[in-house]
Amino acid sequence: MFVCIQETKAIQFSDARCYSLWGENKVGWLHFEGDNGGGSLLSMWHKDVFSYESHEMGKGFIVVYGKHIKTNRRCVVANIYVACSLREKKVLWGELTRIKSVSQDKIWCLCGDFNVVRRVTERQGARARDTQSSEIRDFNGFIEANLLFELPFVGMEFTWFNSNGSTKSRLDRALVTEDWMEVWPMCKQYVQRREVSDHCALVIKFVEKDWGPKPFRTIDAWLLEKGFLEMVKVRWLSYPGQGCSFTKAKDKLKRLKGDLKE
Repeated sequence: MFVCIQETKAIQFSDARCYSLWGENKVGWLHFEGDNGGGSLLSMWHKDVFSYESHEMGKGFIVVYGKHIKTNRRCVVANIYVACSLREKKVLWGELTRIKSVSQDKIWCLCGDFNVVRRVTERQGARARDTQSSEIRDFNGFIEANLLFELPFVGMEFTWFNSNGSTKSRLDRALVTEDWMEVWPMCKQYVQRREVSDHCALVIKFVEKDWGPKPFRTIDAWLLEKGFLEMVKVRWLSYPGQGCSFTKAKDKLKRLKGDLKE
């Protein structure tokens, strides 16, 4: 559906070039030139899958608004490239938070090179910088403040390697809202082999398997919320039950689903 490329450098983009990259002409695209090619971004989408509505772009981001045609859901895809400067990171976190705050009715996916790790174990072989703990704290604060979830990783643990592979980090990732996970609950990010770049490409893919009816679903992150398990226990015990054990359990799950939504 969507392709997000960071650091396109000083390449001049046109319909013909984007059609060639995609392999056909049913493609929409936006390019942010950056500063003399540095921090440049390219977003492309298939017009039969995603219906473009509008966009915003600035240093470090292209945010595209539109509709996923098959599900008829309005969604936002943000292509991200974050500079190394801690100050610039903070500016970008603030700008993205502002943009997202006025688009609460849409499902979001933010993907790209965030140039920061979420925990120290996501960086190996590099000497810790004085700003690293502050970067990690600010990045995780940005994720929590915007109610974002990181899609499960499949494949290699790291997405960036230096030339000899002695230093590696997980700098690239995809962050989504809870609504995105409700529409595509089996969505994952697959780490590809490193080829033309020192970064590994990520493929965000939804693999649907028919396991039969889906009467109840949870999001694992809820288990980390303070008081969640106690709330579930109290509510579950408060539900009246009638009929056989199976009927009671089914009725309780239905009531719990309503309470979880609330």
